[in-house]
Amino acid sequence: MKFALSDLRAVQGSLLASVLMIAIGAACVIGARDRAMNAERDERAAAAERSSFEQKLQRVSEEEKEIKLKSSLFGELQRRGVIGEEQRLEWVELLRDIRDTHRLIDLQYEISPQRPLESDSRNGDANSAGDAAGFRFYVSSMKLQLKLLHEEDLIRLVEELQQRAKALIQVKSCGVTRLPRSGIERAGSAAQLQAECQIDWITVRTSATP
Repeated sequence: MKFALSDLRAVQGSLLASVLMIAIGAACVIGARDRAMNAERDERAAAAERSSFEQKLQRVSEEEKEIKLKSSLFGELQRRGVIGEEQRLEWVELLRDIRDTHRLIDLQYEISPQRPLESDSRNGDANSAGDAAGFRFYVSSMKLQLKLLHEEDLIRLVEELQQRAKALIQVKSCGVTRLPRSGIERAGSAAQLQAECQIDWITVRTSATP
């Protein structure tokens, strides 16, 4: 079958219409693709903005919790009289009061000078513990020696120190040995045991305190 020139003229309008429709269709496809890409980009931007906003809210919430925790901790430490300079004279008076109240025998102690509490001496870190929740910690080590009738006397002593002392009491080590007969005779017949303890008296200052 052959097309004559007259036939081409007859379908020319249809061909032009087809080409035009194809071009319009292609433009529609390209436009739809661009709109989809723009929508996806906008959606990603909105998601990123929403995520950033949620992270900010979370940080605000965490900061609020931290402030409340610091406030609660500060109030508890302040109530116990732990915050501030060490009250060494009051510590000595407390030891004497406990000794007299429980009639402890031959209680002797030696308190070392105060020093910053080390963060991790095992790793060779000689710096102070620094800021922990806005506080700085200091320690005064005490070597304690006393003679006992029963081990319960030592337990009561430590418990009263922890409850009444204007410091955080940490028992580093404690050993109890039976007195030799000659030692019992020198100390009196009541004493049967001897205790030697290493106790840390920890005080706290706010980071703003020099």
